[in-house]
Amino acid sequence: MKAVLCTQFGLPDTLQVHEVANPVVGPKQVVISVAACGVNFPDVLIIQNKYQFKPQLPFSPGGEVAGIISEIGHEVEGLAVGQSVLALCGWGGFAEQVAVDVDRVFPLPEGISPEVAATTLYTYGTSYHALKDRAQLQAGETLLVLGAAGGVGLAAVELGTLMGARVIAAASTEEKLALCREKGAVETINYETEDLKTRIKELTGGRGVDVVYDPVGGKFSDAALRGMAWKGRYLVVGFANGEIPQLPMNLPLLKGCSVVGVFWGQFAKLEPKASLQNTRQLLAWIQEGKIRQHVGKRYTLAEAPQALQDLMDRKMLGKGVVLLVASIK
Repeated sequence: MKAVLCTQFGLPDTLQVHEVANPVVGPKQVVISVAACGVNFPDVLIIQNKYQFKPQLPFSPGGEVAGIISEIGHEVEGLAVGQSVLALCGWGGFAEQVAVDVDRVFPLPEGISPEVAATTLYTYGTSYHALKDRAQLQAGETLLVLGAAGGVGLAAVELGTLMGARVIAAASTEEKLALCREKGAVETINYETEDLKTRIKELTGGRGVDVVYDPVGGKFSDAALRGMAWKGRYLVVGFANGEIPQLPMNLPLLKGCSVVGVFWGQFAKLEPKASLQNTRQLLAWIQEGKIRQHVGKRYTLAEAPQALQDLMDRKMLGKGVVLLVASIK
């Protein structure tokens, strides 16, 4: 089979397509013929050996796939060859086939395409866990989303709106902010041309925001923290700009606010029942048409390295997806 391999840690231009052996199914695994694989920021980190999970070389990036089960392990129950599924494989998804532990595989409901399935769990799963479980976002509260036109950011805008919050979206271009407004943001801030702290104050009448969703890090984190309301919750989701901010810890004291970490992958591992409940809710909302992933660009398997480069360069609106046409039935 063909697979995009990381043979040495580095940037996306070090990745190449290779012919490799088909995966061998384990007793509690299934092999999936991949139809689509989402493009996510952890993929960028994992090929540089900067992610929490560190696979042995060589490996394929790509942690979110949808496709058809082609083989099942002898201890697997409840799944069958030929069944459409989505899976959180962690890595290995930029390939024609991948073996995945059965507890990371979910039957694909009728009417949900492989493309939609493979672009939803990472972004919406992360954002829903952040807003529901970590921030306990309430209807009527104000939510500020940084990096709001990226994959997880746009999902947070849409979910926050669905959950009844007043959403303020912050991004770097007018094109990105227009997309955020389409997803429900009632106010927007261009933090490249406007002062973030000042605009937060203006848009909230000086009160501040109840929840900050921050997948970016870097220079805007300090201003966002200063814009928190009393008893607000600051969600640390990631550091897409590559800089881990040094937050002044006197501010949580003065504002009575919380700085809350969001690690969806670990949540899914340690709290599988709660994670499954969240996943079922997201799938129901997709079927009901209440949430819809914005796919910014589609790539072939050979173009997967470029997909990761586009993600690093912040050229992607919403979510990217690698489509393996030969596998789509």
